[in-house]
Amino acid sequence: MIRDLLRTAAEHERIHAVATDPRLAGPVVDRYVAGTGVEDAVDAAAALVRGGLLVSVDRLGEDVADIAGARDTAEGYLRLVAALRDAGLAGSADLSLKLSSVGQALPGDGQRIAVDLARRIAQAATDAGMTLTLDAEDHTTTDATLATLLALREDFPATGAVLQAMLTRTPGDCADLVGVGSRVRLCKGAYDEPAAVAVRDRQDVRLAYVRCLAVLMAGAGYPMVATHDPVLVDIATALAVRHSRERGSYEFQMLYGVRPPEQRRLAAQGERVRVYLPYGSQWYRYMVRRLVERPANVALFLRSVVGAR
Repeated sequence: MIRDLLRTAAEHERIHAVATDPRLAGPVVDRYVAGTGVEDAVDAAAALVRGGLLVSVDRLGEDVADIAGARDTAEGYLRLVAALRDAGLAGSADLSLKLSSVGQALPGDGQRIAVDLARRIAQAATDAGMTLTLDAEDHTTTDATLATLLALREDFPATGAVLQAMLTRTPGDCADLVGVGSRVRLCKGAYDEPAAVAVRDRQDVRLAYVRCLAVLMAGAGYPMVATHDPVLVDIATALAVRHSRERGSYEFQMLYGVRPPEQRRLAAQGERVRVYLPYGSQWYRYMVRRLVERPANVALFLRSVVGAR
């Protein structure tokens, strides 16, 4: 029931207005979001890199309403690339991009607009010595996102994909993306998908994750194991050993502010660990998805609200 309420909150304008009041939201948002500006993102990235971690930086924002918004997103990413490069962080940084933030859902030419703008971002990232990963969104976008991935990989073969284990189609997508050099981030999935296209029980999602991860680990690509689940972390390590994968031929990924001691522990053991680092003023939907994934975080949010009054 808590998850259903949170999903409703994501789209409710009055709840949005209250929740995004900085007097109320600040303490909890600061835990999971690096800040609102490029400088905040760079400072947070630098601190993580100094601690032996890698980063994937996401400029928050999705479902832009017009081409001007899509272009603004692209320009924002170009500024981010320049700032990370100038700070000496390019070699440790990846960019995460939601295609809806560059116009994928716009009527008419949305897909073409998204591909063109994503290509600009990929070019800037490549020139700076960075990589780009295309974030997953809800299941209705999967085909268009994978089509964009294939188009970008013609010129930027290091472009990464994100697959959601909860979708029933994902084992097949994993099998299609295990070629040499193919970077694939596997996550459980953070969207409220219908039972017709996804498994919904938490244990079934975990089992689906293991099946998909086994395909990626057996392949010739570069698996990016995006999970905080300690059972899945142990299984990933065991699968790497089973398939004679050396450390550095795969990596773990975790969210900014979630299990930082575990991030440091894995890095200290010699694993590559990348932190998904979001920043920007449009943090609301991102935060709601984090609460849906872990309803215990609701208590932290409520304490911050009460404390701000």
